[in-house]
Amino acid sequence: MTKYVAILFCFSALTGASAQTSLTGSWEHRMETFQTRIYAGNYFAESDYNLDGKLFIGTYGGTYELKGDTIIETIEFDSRRPELIGTQQKKSLKVSKDGKSYQSNFLFTRVDNGTPGQLAGAWLITGRVNDKGETRRSTPGARRTMKILSGTRFQWIAYNVDTKEFFGTGGGSYTTVDRKYTETIMFFSRDNSRVGTSLGFEFSLKEGEWHHKGLSSKGEPIYEIWTKREKVGI
Repeated sequence: MTKYVAILFCFSALTGASAQTSLTGSWEHRMETFQTRIYAGNYFAESDYNLDGKLFIGTYGGTYELKGDTIIETIEFDSRRPELIGTQQKKSLKVSKDGKSYQSNFLFTRVDNGTPGQLAGAWLITGRVNDKGETRRSTPGARRTMKILSGTRFQWIAYNVDTKEFFGTGGGSYTTVDRKYTETIMFFSRDNSRVGTSLGFEFSLKEGEWHHKGLSSKGEPIYEIWTKREKVGI
């Protein structure tokens, strides 16, 4: 009964709230599993996972816009329902007056509002530097690797918008202290043994691009260059 009353109270607090409240940041719904949503600019990603069981369940995302009390999602990737890729999905949306929760299909609670956010945004990988110091550039097309970050949460996703293929994802929490970027993995579609581990990298922002250097989850050296999606133009 207590749980039932609490849920009713949360729903009533949402009634009449405007969806124009900014969704920027990360949000979470917790029941038996976690659902984490990250909104950055016009982009979003949702991940479903069981943290205790180290089980990745699914992910989807793309672009979104708010119109009144409706959120319109244009799906770019979906690990479970590839038939939805390229479609628009409309959902009613109620945001609480204090901006700390919102109701769509489920009740989400705000984790952060995009701060501190040195790296907050949606990024696409556009280059790599090899062990000889040579930079190799690439232009993202249908095949994309995106990393989306709020102020404290991150997720990367590899996918193809034309073939509707999903290649993998991982995410969790992160910090940026001085020039060190540290990820703590909360879900990983390719290797659940990595869940709970932390990885540290050097990072710097050069001419608006994110330079990311360190060792991958497999212990292999990496030096990646990421560019904001707004600058790439897709």
